Amino acid sequence: MNKIFIIILFLPMMVLADVAPNKKHEVAYLLDYIVRSGCVLTRNGTQYKGKDAAEHIQTKYDYYRRDINNTEDFIKYAATKSTMSGKYYTVKCNGQKESKTKDWLLRELEVYRMKRRF
Repeated sequence: MNKIFIIILFLPMMVLADVAPNKKHEVAYLLDYIVRSGCVLTRNGTQYKGKDAAEHIQTKYDYYRRDINNTEDFIKYAATKSTMSGKYYTVKCNGQKESKTKDWLLRELEVYRMKRRF
């Protein structure tokens, strides 16, 4: 009886939101895209190359996983702006204007989805 009570009591905390299993490939793709892009992400005035930027975004993804329901939420919570300062992350790629990381990743997600349709 006590075991059932404990399970019922903690069940809501055990149910975590996350990107749907059939869409996790999108998150994995975007993290890999950051690593291999050759672009530099700026977070709170400090520049980070691909691998370091992706590791930070992965850490935020792990932290906010309960609030994330889809790939767009992943971008919103993990790759948009600093939780501490509220400043937007930006990205600068060779030959392109600096842009918000959120916009950059949303564009790439759209490209990725288009490629997978065909």
